[in-house]
Amino acid sequence: MSTKIYVGNLPYSVTDSSLKSNFAEFGSVTSAKVMIDRDSGQSKGFAFVEMASADACQAAITALNGVSVDGRSIVVNLAKPREEGRGSGGNREFRASSRPNVGYGNDGYGGGTGY
Repeated sequence: MSTKIYVGNLPYSVTDSSLKSNFAEFGSVTSAKVMIDRDSGQSKGFAFVEMASADACQAAITALNGVSVDGRSIVVNLAKPREEGRGSGGNREFRASSRPNVGYGNDGYGGGTGY
C-alpha cells in the first residue's frame, strides 16, 4: 500500500506546517507539501502528505476524509501515481509541419486563394 496521500479542497490558508501537524496525530509524517501556484504564489487548494507507514496513512484517510476545515469539506485519499505523458509537456515536440492543413492558403484559411 502506498503511503502518499492526496488532500483536496483545502482552504487557501492551510500551510505545509499546519498540514503536517494535523496529519502527525495519526503517525509519523515524512513530508507535507501544499501545492503553490507559480505565478500568484497562492495555494492551489490541494496538497500531498507522505506518511511513514501504510497503517498511519490509512488511519489519517479514515479520520480526515470529509472533515470540515474553515467551512470546506476536505477530500483525503491515496494519491494516484502520475500518468505517463502528463505534466509540463516539456518532452513533447511541437512542429507546425507535423499537423495537416497548416499554413497560408490551405482549406480556405489564410487568404490568397479562391478570390
